[in-house]
Amino acid sequence: MASEQFYEAFEVFSRKRDGLPLEHRFSLTAPNKEMAYIMAKENFFRREAVKELWVVSRKEVRKMTQEEREAFQLMDNKAYRETRGYVDLPKKWKEFNHDTKVKEG
Repeated sequence: MASEQFYEAFEVFSRKRDGLPLEHRFSLTAPNKEMAYIMAKENFFRREAVKELWVVSRKEVRKMTQEEREAFQLMDNKAYRETRGYVDLPKKWKEFNHDTKVKEG
């Protein structure tokens, strides 16, 4: 029981180069943020070079609520913003041209 209160969960993020997004790498438990940073740094610099290393307490990360998730699902009708929204465009143009010719002819 005492060990559970002693350790805190941290999330580790890194950026390999300027201009790239931060990526979540892993989670770890440590007694404090300084020790968590040292543990993350030791883990990373032995394997690969990174430009930035961020260590964040899991308590400080805000998670979406169920209500917010449901609101995002309602906004899922934006296929026109992605290339898959235009897959059937040639077929629609063909139908449009055919309908126009039928009405004119």
